[in-house]
Amino acid sequence: MLRTLILLLTVTLFGVSVAAQKKAVAVGAAPDKDFAAEKELARLAVNAHGGDKLKGMRSLFISGSVDVTTSAMNQAFPATFIIIFAGEKYRIEIANPFQPLKQVYDGTNTSSSIRGGFTLPPINRLGFPILQHLGKQGFVVTSLPDEKKKRRGFRMTSPEGVFTDFYLDEKSNQVKGYDSIYSFSGRSVTTSVVIDKYRLVEGVLVPEKYAQRFDTEQITVYANFKAKDILVNSEVKDSLFSTIE
Repeated sequence: MLRTLILLLTVTLFGVSVAAQKKAVAVGAAPDKDFAAEKELARLAVNAHGGDKLKGMRSLFISGSVDVTTSAMNQAFPATFIIIFAGEKYRIEIANPFQPLKQVYDGTNTSSSIRGGFTLPPINRLGFPILQHLGKQGFVVTSLPDEKKKRRGFRMTSPEGVFTDFYLDEKSNQVKGYDSIYSFSGRSVTTSVVIDKYRLVEGVLVPEKYAQRFDTEQITVYANFKAKDILVNSEVKDSLFSTIE
């Protein structure tokens, strides 16, 4: 059970912490309406998090800790994480006593340290990282679903059909939370994130501390994330994205 929890947690890490689901419409299909108001909210959100500095970010390094509890186990267990983005490439490492994990995407192929071919969803298409791609071809901004339209926000979907629902602060336009529904090992998972603190690094406002809840068909998992080191536009060696044997 702990192994499953670690894998579930890893799927949603950083904003990593958000979830994915294929849309019913074909990828690249034009929306039925213009969604001008939602596109303006997305623009405001990007500007609140660095604007051109966010969109032009070449690399992002984040490391930190996360404490996890569940409805089935009240005692928290700790883990640490490292996530590196560089263009379309990424590397993620999760250190814990139960199921350590490394995964690398070199821009073409994905490799993982877990046997059996297990790989995570494309984490560069989830949560905060997707904001960087606003305005690029294939990244679509639409309205929130009907049951969420009372909230101030928008949905952003990647060319692969992966979506994140963002909610904005009324005054600052910063993202104060996001959520989604996705499938993991054949189970439906609902997840929600509340951001408690940001850190300004090289002109880019990056989530530093946030709480996440995700509900499966069997249990509820609570995770408290805290980034220790955040680096923007630091030099990243290509060797970090080499295939994991």
